[in-house]
Amino acid sequence: MYLQFLGTSAGVPTKQRNVSALALQESKGSDWYLIDCGEGTQHQLLHTSLSINTLKAIFITHVHGDHCYGLLGLLASAAMNGRKAPLQVIAPSGIAEWFAATQRYTALYIPYPLEFVLADDLPTLTFGNTQVSITPLSHRVPSYAYSFCEQQVESPLDIAKLQRDGIAKGPLWGQIKQGKDVTIGDTTVAASEYLLASRLPRKVVIAGDNDSPELLRTACQNAQLLVHEATYTQDVAEKVGDSVGHAYAGQVGQFAQECGLPNLLLTHFSPRYQAQAEVSPSVCDIGAEAQQSYQGQLWLAQDFARFQLSPEGELRLLSDGSGAKSAN
Repeated sequence: MYLQFLGTSAGVPTKQRNVSALALQESKGSDWYLIDCGEGTQHQLLHTSLSINTLKAIFITHVHGDHCYGLLGLLASAAMNGRKAPLQVIAPSGIAEWFAATQRYTALYIPYPLEFVLADDLPTLTFGNTQVSITPLSHRVPSYAYSFCEQQVESPLDIAKLQRDGIAKGPLWGQIKQGKDVTIGDTTVAASEYLLASRLPRKVVIAGDNDSPELLRTACQNAQLLVHEATYTQDVAEKVGDSVGHAYAGQVGQFAQECGLPNLLLTHFSPRYQAQAEVSPSVCDIGAEAQQSYQGQLWLAQDFARFQLSPEGELRLLSDGSGAKSAN
């Protein structure tokens, strides 16, 4: 799986950060998913290799503008770019009605099949080998997390044993890898004898705005990565008050540590936190606070940073975009 951040700022954009959007790409092929679509997301896409024509589905976590105001422009541009493939938009109540009103009053023409799926009462969806589960969160409006999990995991071949038993490389290996028993001469060979133990499916949990990380405890079981907001440090969160509906860095770090999550990616930073470490307050302050309780691999997201989650569940930075920061 590959992740690329298209926007990492909370509320409003800054010179270095656009508002929320994240691309999740499957391991094979060019299909990808978009989680949130803040204003300007289609402009951000122009600086990536992602194609709007291979976008498989859009997931909106909640109706606040910094997470959805770019949606209608992106859908319109997909039409102008000649998209023909169907597209699903999974979103809370209000998004479909907003689209319908805009289409009515601006003569927005969408030539491809577009389906809105209501997230509010939807437990799971399946896209090929990817199952998406939905978890309600705590925010000022209904907000959701989307968990992306592989459904089928190929068991690797025990090549040493195949060679030792004289099974020649070729079509038989392919059949065994598919779990099919094969016949060699008068002998039937059980595929299970030559398949190593399967790894855990890769699972990524991507949360919308949420002031209660503990709501994700069940969703984070067997997950290798949590992407969660860390809008503030604790001191600022206490000044802002409880009504805002956002998490602070130490709160998310402690939760991730309790869950045993090996990887944590923090995003959705308040514009008051500067990119430069020498300026206060800095995004580095968010990382430092999270590290006080979290001992796993911690990253602070930056626009255009691209990550890979390996089959073994290891998170690796492929490209830092305009400067992704590791907090480790």
